[in-house]
Amino acid sequence: MTTAAQRLGDFIAQLKAGRIPEPVLRAGKLHALDALGGGLAAQALGEAGYAAQSVREAGTSGPATAIGVADGLPATDAAFVNGTLCHALDFDDTHPNSVVHVSAGVVPAALAAAQAHGARGADLLVAIIAGNETSIRIGNAGSGLFHARGFHPTGVCGVFGATAAAAWLRGLDSAATAHALGIAGSMASGLLEFLADGAETKRLHPGWAAQAGIAAARLAAYGATGPATVLDGARGFLAAYLHGDETDIGGQVATLGEHWVTPEIAYKPYPACHYTHAPVDALAQVLAANPVRPEEVAGITAYTDATGVSLVCAPAEDKVRPRTPYDAKFSLPYCLAYRLVHGKLDVTSFTAEAIKDELVLALTPKIGYELRQYAPAPDAFGGGVSVSTVDGKVHEAELRYQRGGSENPLSDEDVIGKYRANAELALGSDRAAALEHAVLGLEEQNDLAALAALAGAGG
Repeated sequence: MTTAAQRLGDFIAQLKAGRIPEPVLRAGKLHALDALGGGLAAQALGEAGYAAQSVREAGTSGPATAIGVADGLPATDAAFVNGTLCHALDFDDTHPNSVVHVSAGVVPAALAAAQAHGARGADLLVAIIAGNETSIRIGNAGSGLFHARGFHPTGVCGVFGATAAAAWLRGLDSAATAHALGIAGSMASGLLEFLADGAETKRLHPGWAAQAGIAAARLAAYGATGPATVLDGARGFLAAYLHGDETDIGGQVATLGEHWVTPEIAYKPYPACHYTHAPVDALAQVLAANPVRPEEVAGITAYTDATGVSLVCAPAEDKVRPRTPYDAKFSLPYCLAYRLVHGKLDVTSFTAEAIKDELVLALTPKIGYELRQYAPAPDAFGGGVSVSTVDGKVHEAELRYQRGGSENPLSDEDVIGKYRANAELALGSDRAAALEHAVLGLEEQNDLAALAALAGAGG
């Protein structure tokens, strides 16, 4: 009987650009561009500098490019730095059903491995698709369950996607790729305990996943073995992490190469947890039709599902006064209050100074939540708000599909505009445009020299 890891191994090893539909390839390029833009913005804003500082301590060099690091690094180190930066602002994409921040783990692993092996742009793109399809399906097998157990799917599922990308770029055959996935299962990690005090460990999860994925593929290339039943075994990844819960990895891998999940990945219009987005946009709709001022608000009730409650609403006493800028990204009361007071929610909304804004903090205690059950969909983070005013009026709006998902999409121009706004903070307009051209034209790149521009960020 073929196991899930073996089925994935076959799919990954045999994947070729000609077998991937053009819309899937286009989605892969746009998501890569979006991820790199977010990493560049984080570097420009001075976020997560410890990632580069920690790897540079070793004094080693290599062929891979890390954002803002002038000299080349070993592939594992570059993947770690870029993965951490691409997730640092929480502005990177998310697949709603799996709740995996897909590109922040896959793209850094693929880029570093591609540079290490002298790959072409077309190779990098295929590896990214292989990684996306792997991370998402493993996350889908336990949709919503990882959060309930205190695990961050981006880390624990993302390591398999990073491994898939690295294994493809090494040219591993089906058996060796399955071994690499088996090894990655023992590297899967990422806890949600950062929610307790606003610590920054979540930023590290895709960086570690990217680093570990390259290491797992490297070990398999030199003969290390991993269990074929790493995903579906009695002591495998899903059984251990989601013990007692029903999962369906077999159903997920059954459609590999037939149904493509990469286009389901949702972009983020706001640099905050995806569960804040639909309520924030619902509030924007209310305010557009009814210009309510902060002093006119009697109360706001936000609508979200059970996972949203656990991430951005509870415990209420922590959410009304975020302790750190990163903590604020996981506070629905803060995000709604900031949007109402300032008319925007962007990268400047989550600074040490911004989270002390007394006008915002005066409003957050008036914001509660109502649990709603949104119909399952692979690309949706539903939500809404009800705004009560002091004169007794109630204004309500709800979004079944948040902006940025396939049912309520951002246009290609929107995604590219977001990239430009982010990347130009670090590269300026000319270098950002050159990088954009290289990423969106990956199939035409005989080498990856143009992507080395990432090293010059901030310079």
